[in-house]
Amino acid sequence: MEYLLIFISAIFVNNIVLSQFLGICPFLGVSKKIETSLGMGAAVTFVLTLSTIVTWLVQKYVLDPFGLQYLQTLAFILVIAALVQMVEIILKKVSPSLYQALGIFLPLITTNCAVLGVAILVIQKDFTLLESVVYAFSTAIGFALALVIFAGIREQQSLVKIPKGMQGMAIVLVTAGLLSLAFMGFSGLEGGLKTLFGL
Repeated sequence: MEYLLIFISAIFVNNIVLSQFLGICPFLGVSKKIETSLGMGAAVTFVLTLSTIVTWLVQKYVLDPFGLQYLQTLAFILVIAALVQMVEIILKKVSPSLYQALGIFLPLITTNCAVLGVAILVIQKDFTLLESVVYAFSTAIGFALALVIFAGIREQQSLVKIPKGMQGMAIVLVTAGLLSLAFMGFSGLEGGLKTLFGL
């Protein structure tokens, strides 16, 4: 039940973008079309889950035993950068259209603070490897969900007339704020689930 709680909490209650405000750059940049946001969500899910596994292993079996915890940020950034390069090469060969659609935002996964943030959070929360994988995967699903919902809203906004003063980034930021408020409605869900399952 603890894994279910981590899963639901990471997607809805503590959504990485809408509650913790990590990963805003791709959230605003790649959310113009649902197709592109789905691709970005899949790429982030793969990188986030894989990088969390590798960084957890690096922390527990390299940094901690040798007293090199002060190199955590540098080591994690190097691991994430290598994984993003791998995803970029695979996407270029497997799906050139998706690679073109993601454009500059694919290399930006390297500097996406959500990926680094989750890698550091699982260490701070002292999760086991399985808990870390569940947390990373569900956080990535929450990121993708927020991205796809936001892309759908932005596609609808392109079909309606928006007042001149609100066009462009103004309406995008207002919409992001309203979506964040909507996700705050899930804040009582975590406590309810803990009570229900007696955790």
